[in-house]
Amino acid sequence: MQRVAHGDKQAFSTLYDALAPLVFGIVLKVVRDRAQSEEVTQEVMIELWRQAARYRPEAGSVTAWAATIAHRRAVDRVRSAQAASDREHAQAAREHTTAFDEVTEQVEARLESEQVRRCLRGLTELQRQAVTLAYYQGLTYREVAESLRTPLPTIKTRMRDGLIRLRDCMGVTT
Repeated sequence: MQRVAHGDKQAFSTLYDALAPLVFGIVLKVVRDRAQSEEVTQEVMIELWRQAARYRPEAGSVTAWAATIAHRRAVDRVRSAQAASDREHAQAAREHTTAFDEVTEQVEARLESEQVRRCLRGLTELQRQAVTLAYYQGLTYREVAESLRTPLPTIKTRMRDGLIRLRDCMGVTT
């Protein structure tokens, strides 16, 4: 390791040949993907080359030091991959929209329309005329009054009473 720390390429080549299979085996057990394991093994071996001067024989063997670095790098890779996967799932969940069910929407719209028609039939003829002119033809109170040749306060009362009856018939709560 001292020779590797001083930049001896031949010493590193020997070290590489001796440790690469061990490092690869450790990484493969953790990462479980051959291509990823090869990549992590290369990273570990490069780290051994760059950090050779930090090796302390009194702390343990070169093999133990390399194994520790390999295991840490492999765990980091797995955690990184899991975090990326979690982010993708979270983003997909945020972007997920419920599929539009056109048939259900059409059925609900028809049922609501039928209920409105049924409730309108429950109004007096005068209330139904005022409400229909205002809501289906978009006329103002004043225009409804002019169209029906009825005083404005009377139209307002008819519409208010008609809308209250519609609300009650439709089951709307305030």
